Amino acid sequence: MKMRPKMWSGVLAVVALGVLAAAPRAAEGQDIADFDYEHLSLRGVGVEWGYLYPSRVERTQSYGMRLDLGYLGPGLRIVPSVTYWKSPFRTEEVEELEDRVAGLVQAQAGGPTPTVDLGTIEWSDVAVGLDAHVMWSIPFNFLTFGGLGVVAHVMNGNGSAINGTFVEDLLDSVTAGFNLHAGLEYPVTDRFRLNGQGRYEVLGDLQYFHVRFGAQFMIGENAPGEERGR
Repeated sequence: MKMRPKMWSGVLAVVALGVLAAAPRAAEGQDIADFDYEHLSLRGVGVEWGYLYPSRVERTQSYGMRLDLGYLGPGLRIVPSVTYWKSPFRTEEVEELEDRVAGLVQAQAGGPTPTVDLGTIEWSDVAVGLDAHVMWSIPFNFLTFGGLGVVAHVMNGNGSAINGTFVEDLLDSVTAGFNLHAGLEYPVTDRFRLNGQGRYEVLGDLQYFHVRFGAQFMIGENAPGEERGR
């Protein structure tokens, strides 16, 4: 699923307005008076490790990277990211799917309901997201943020019993989702930061709480108010 630049601009505008409406005030020290996409440029690259608590699959780890594009407006930072995770379905989810497949076969072929064993089924996700962070500076050099994001989830189902079947087709999808998040950052130096955040992700019939921890390397300038010792 590809999004044209105009579509991305619309998404950015909606995210910006929504976060600003919920924010009591912008981060201090920002000089940008109006929203302007021309102010966005790559200024940092980060790697992340996380842990998910999902509704339909087992708890699992995640791996990802993010880009820091700087500030779209006063205190409003834009951060794209890519995250990957993979996990087996919970036993009760597989049993429910087996019952549905058995019922479908019985309805089409007649006779007694067959026994269906789908074995282990895994679900993986490549999540391409765009977050808007409302930033604040707090004591002891910490930065804190809260916001929301929009995400395209590329879901893939896999299992020896379902590969090449309609069941795999049902699990393979590209699904839009959104998240709410909040976190902390600590600038160890002006060029290196540590961060952590909690996120609640919603996509279709799957929801999960997600904690992430990461490190970011700054390749551009820090904004006023972000420096150590401010």
